[in-house]
Amino acid sequence: MRPTEALDRIFREQHGLVLASLVRFFHDLDLAEDTLQEAVTAALRSWADVGVPDHPAGWLLTVARRKGIDQLRRRRNFARVSALLAEPGFTEAPEPGEEYAVPDERLRLMFTCCHPALPLEAQVALTLRTLGGLTTSEIARAFLTTEATMYQRITRAKKKIALAGIPYAVPVTEQLGERLDAVLAVIYLIFNEGYSGSAGSDLVRLDLCLEAIRLSEMVAALMQAEPEPAGLAALLCLIESRRQARLDEQGELVLLEDQDRSTWDRSLLGQGRVWLERALEAPGPIGPYVLQAEIAATHGAARNAADTDWARIVYLYGELARAHPTPVVALNHAVAVAMWQGPQVGLDLLEPLADGLARYQPFHAARGELAARAGRRNVAIESFAKAIELSANEVERRHLERRLSAVRSLNP
Repeated sequence: MRPTEALDRIFREQHGLVLASLVRFFHDLDLAEDTLQEAVTAALRSWADVGVPDHPAGWLLTVARRKGIDQLRRRRNFARVSALLAEPGFTEAPEPGEEYAVPDERLRLMFTCCHPALPLEAQVALTLRTLGGLTTSEIARAFLTTEATMYQRITRAKKKIALAGIPYAVPVTEQLGERLDAVLAVIYLIFNEGYSGSAGSDLVRLDLCLEAIRLSEMVAALMQAEPEPAGLAALLCLIESRRQARLDEQGELVLLEDQDRSTWDRSLLGQGRVWLERALEAPGPIGPYVLQAEIAATHGAARNAADTDWARIVYLYGELARAHPTPVVALNHAVAVAMWQGPQVGLDLLEPLADGLARYQPFHAARGELAARAGRRNVAIESFAKAIELSANEVERRHLERRLSAVRSLNP
């Protein structure tokens, strides 16, 4: 494997792991990010000459640590240098191919970024940037805002952590609850970005999906008395079980109702049901993640699309709308109603959402599909065209272009 390919894979799969370890080591997020970037630059030079080491993530971690020590020396921060050099197992000069332990510190980094002193959106954005490895533009799209606004939000959050001396640690039990909403939101957004990439040529980023599942199960195990962490773990497993069926042999998007359900991952379906049972047995109140997991489990229980219990799904979306009233939930409820009672009924429910979701691509894609099924050709053309305009993912865009072409070919 070429050094650039190896670095790209390591950065995508283990960015959060290495960065979290560096933050734990330096207790300085900016220094950790700077030294990781320096280590990547060094790897491009070194690996081209001597080859990719057997443990590239460990190599990056150790080189970044050494470069951070050098930076602190240049700043004449001798007290911090001495403390870091005394860290067990620290070495300043790694050799390519040598094995280096990379401790898993991601949970600590997540709870640091989700400190209640930070605004909720800043908590989520900062964790997506540092732990999920998402770019600022990807996060901005997830929040439906501009890249410049998101950059400022992340920068302010990092400064607040430094100035307030927020500890890099998993909080004690009585403090876990106040950070739970942000932690779960972070994991969910990491999964969403992996499952339906907001940009690029790949529909799925498996590394982000698996990372989100792993983190959700860690939090669920940490907070067993709360239903929502287990609900989120269930939801992510159930959705991920469908991944193999989402693309056809040509790499084109396949909608849920058209998927070959025999290719769904039975192991992940079972894993999701186990987490859902744990969530429903937990003593706390049921929230939006548990309800979404119940919806996903209802889809998973149907042998084919025709057997789907749409009446139950509509009921669950109604409960979700009461627990978590957002325009996106209302959109999903309208689509479920359309599948149960007909496309025109769903279209009528979508219309009041148009202003609030004007820049939300799935709204226009759903409106186009329902309008096409209801025989409203002009509305379908307008909606599909808008959805294409808002699509940054190439796989989704090609699907929408095919749907638009099909509708245009119909007689006016």
